[in-house]
Amino acid sequence: MNNIIMKSTVPFSRDTINSINSKRVMEPISSKDVFTLNNTSANTMAEAIQPATATQPTANSQQAAPHQANVSQTPSPVRQDQIIPQLSNQVKKGQRVNLFNGNDTTQVSACLGWNLINPACDVDVSAFMLGTTGKVIGDDWFVFYGQTESPDHSTVFSDNCDNDRESISIDLTKLHADVAKIVFVLTINEAVENHLNFSMIKDAYVRILDNVTGNELVSFMMDEYYDNVNSMMIGELYLHNGTWKFNAIGNGVAKDLRGLCELYGVQVL
Repeated sequence: MNNIIMKSTVPFSRDTINSINSKRVMEPISSKDVFTLNNTSANTMAEAIQPATATQPTANSQQAAPHQANVSQTPSPVRQDQIIPQLSNQVKKGQRVNLFNGNDTTQVSACLGWNLINPACDVDVSAFMLGTTGKVIGDDWFVFYGQTESPDHSTVFSDNCDNDRESISIDLTKLHADVAKIVFVLTINEAVENHLNFSMIKDAYVRILDNVTGNELVSFMMDEYYDNVNSMMIGELYLHNGTWKFNAIGNGVAKDLRGLCELYGVQVL
């Protein structure tokens, strides 16, 4: 069971987490659809996903006692607009491509960036390390601002980037053999409490770089943003027939980081 360090100053209950999404929109997907997406055969192009509807939490929803995580009380600074780096090998939403195209690269970085329409949005990057079931291979197998390195030391989070907002570096030679997929997620801190969503974000992208040469292997910039989504699965690396590939996802759910942990099988306090 993992003790998730959240930036929130308000305790969450399971009922609150599971009843967030209330609006019907064109593209965002439900937890069930995300699970299906994560288990789709890697050689099959992503199919169109139907919109999902869930219920709004009621005013009488009960909150659990505050969890024992080390909750940060310090508000995050407002970030200035980022100069978007040149994206030289862009793919479109739903497109899947070989990551290496025959070269012997074993160390890569997923570098992510975005700009804000609403400066109140505090966006964070997380990476979930999944097995063939679409769930994490253990409670500690994801990295984010509160847990910056995976148990096998293969995957490391950083917010100290020259040209991007945050990054996830991956050494494939150290990666646990049971990891078949790494999903990169953008979340908005305290989105539910502050009525924030991804219609308030723009220019969100991920680019996968070769750590040795610094060259871009593939990149994806989102062009669809939704007002009932506060977490976006922007892209993923996955293993198919011994080859690592990239999938440009660009779909989201109305869940915060704690909700995503539950979605991907992390047991949290």
